[in-house]
Amino acid sequence: MQRFNQRTFRMYYIVFAILYLLSLLPMRIHYVFSDVLYLLVYRVVGYRRKVVWKNLSTSFPDKSEAELKKIEKGFYHWFCDYIVETVKMFSISEKEMRRRMRFEGMEQIDEVAKQGRGVTVYLGHYCNWEWITSVNLHLPPGMLAAQLYHPLENKVLDRLFYYSRGRLGAISLEMNEAFGTLRTWQKEGKHAFTGFIADQSPGFSSMHYWPQFLNHNTPAYTGGERIARILDTSVVYLDISRPKRGYYVAKVVKMSDHPNEEPKFSITEKYYRLLENSIKCNPEYWLWSHNRWKRTWDDFVECYPDEHDRQRILNKL
Repeated sequence: MQRFNQRTFRMYYIVFAILYLLSLLPMRIHYVFSDVLYLLVYRVVGYRRKVVWKNLSTSFPDKSEAELKKIEKGFYHWFCDYIVETVKMFSISEKEMRRRMRFEGMEQIDEVAKQGRGVTVYLGHYCNWEWITSVNLHLPPGMLAAQLYHPLENKVLDRLFYYSRGRLGAISLEMNEAFGTLRTWQKEGKHAFTGFIADQSPGFSSMHYWPQFLNHNTPAYTGGERIARILDTSVVYLDISRPKRGYYVAKVVKMSDHPNEEPKFSITEKYYRLLENSIKCNPEYWLWSHNRWKRTWDDFVECYPDEHDRQRILNKL
């Protein structure tokens, strides 16, 4: 977590107080705010509409303009819901969170815990990933809940997210320190349920694998698979659905009990197939405003014009 100077410290507490007071409002009021926010974000400001449309049209080339427009509107409605639901995290009770964010298939996690092993958890920017931090309420005794995160440039926002994601017991681990912490926990006999939001765009030096994803040749993060193999954890995917507004279900889907017995990159490939299926079922709930395909294969070749250098990066795990 980033350190504060005096000015940033004061700003943090001002913003925190405002968000906390807003979070005390009932969810039905939050969704009124969301509806108003939708009009501003989509109709007035047009937040990242070019990026959203490009992502949608290239991901679903067989869909008509009317179908894409429907998904686009659905995305902005959900995105505004995600914002107010994230604010609600500042004060939501355990009881209400248990009612609104359910987990299915947790008996599989109980079995792994009995074996004294950890769990590597794959998920995407799909449905409400912030509420997934409530998984600590459902884990077997002694198992830690953790998630990797990349510090935000805005120190105030970074601290606010750090607080909200840890309110219900989850531990946020910075990406560059995560492996060391997880390895230390394992040596101490502690085991974790560790979430990896793995659908982000890696830097050129980390483009080890390129799966096909939503009609794109896509560079993929492989760190989750690498850590799972080194620590010999069980690997699962969280298939998240939204049965109705304000309610989510995360179903545990087993990917591998023994990652070291799996072919190279097979876990990463399986993750992208599962995430793609989730998105295709309800495409409006993925983060289409993220410029996921800003780095292409041609950009990668331009960065590493020498074939030997490219091969050094590719297939590295």
